[in-house]
Amino acid sequence: MGTDLHDLLRSLRVWDAELPSFDPAAAPAEPLTLFTEWFAEAAAAGQAEPHTMSLATTGEDGLPDVRIVMLHGADEDGWAFASHVTSRKGHQLAARPYAALGFYWPAQGRQIRLRGPVTAASPEESLADLHARSTGALAAALVGRQSEVLPSRAELDRASDAAWQRAESAPDAPAPTWTLYRLRPDEVEFFQGDARRRHTRLVYRRAETGWTTGLLWP
Repeated sequence: MGTDLHDLLRSLRVWDAELPSFDPAAAPAEPLTLFTEWFAEAAAAGQAEPHTMSLATTGEDGLPDVRIVMLHGADEDGWAFASHVTSRKGHQLAARPYAALGFYWPAQGRQIRLRGPVTAASPEESLADLHARSTGALAAALVGRQSEVLPSRAELDRASDAAWQRAESAPDAPAPTWTLYRLRPDEVEFFQGDARRRHTRLVYRRAETGWTTGLLWP
């Protein structure tokens, strides 16, 4: 395989495996149930890290920004993720509390897209969420200073070592800037890929008394 980017791209193929079927007429009345079903099926199919998702926000300059974060949970209150309130995405969500999430599970040719307003949980709930995670997650949160300019890798190593020591000796240590966020979707789209490109796109839109559904051209 060569190193020319365009040749490499043309050599790649997607969805060589048999993809699952999806009948939108049999979909549940609300998206959380279908999301939970698809998430479980992705994990069972061997999809690596199905809980990773793209988070898109908008800066005060109106320009978009995107990164990968972890899903912390999903319920009637929304899809949850966490970050430092002082990070770039924290500042962006404070200025424009609306975001989009994207899941991609190539093992089954599936995508899920969500858009909606974002709210921050209380400090108590945010801390409880952090303490329910791993020692490494606490250590990373204790390092803090996310998105700030890093003078040198050595400074990061020193801060990380100190944070790990504190996380291991004090598993209930607070991380004041760590914040749990929830996106409560106005719209959720479920995309099922098809090898012949006859993809199925089912979109849920929030209404006053529940959800409406419809299909989109692929």
